[in-house]
Amino acid sequence: MRKMMIGAALGVSLVTLAACATPTPYQPVTGDPTSSLARGYSDQRIEANRYRLKFSGNSSTSRETVEDYMLYRAAELALENGYDWFSLVGRNTKEDRTTTTTYRDPFPRLYGGFYYRYYRGGWGSWGAWEEDQTTFYRYETSAEVIFGKGEKPNDPNAYDAREVKQNLDPRIVRPTTDRR
Repeated sequence: MRKMMIGAALGVSLVTLAACATPTPYQPVTGDPTSSLARGYSDQRIEANRYRLKFSGNSSTSRETVEDYMLYRAAELALENGYDWFSLVGRNTKEDRTTTTTYRDPFPRLYGGFYYRYYRGGWGSWGAWEEDQTTFYRYETSAEVIFGKGEKPNDPNAYDAREVKQNLDPRIVRPTTDRR
């Protein structure tokens, strides 16, 4: 029974690790968009020509990709709603850092008795010396977007929706569909 539980835990860990090993594709968030586990884009209409957009990536998704996907979503929404350009207001990219540390056993099976020790109610390896530190970065970008028709204003925060969509389209990675 114990071996089955360990095997199941290992299987879940491998699936979770495999899911995090590839960058977040361009996709809508499924489930609760306010969850810390939400990955993908979400948008909320505020006014007829104003939206709040957000894109969250996993630790394999670069900052540039997260920001490109948010711009791409803004261009899509502009074109879907009959607008020609959009302007970003209050753009923000947040970086979350997580550092993990692995430890090396100072007594690797020396004399058979030093490898394990009794600590806080259980037996375990010493794990006393730091071996390696790894830092993971995860990015989330958000902005309010205002849409407009006609000629794009002379503003560095304004973008031509068709050009953005055309130029970023080759860089957009969509989720793979499993067809059996």
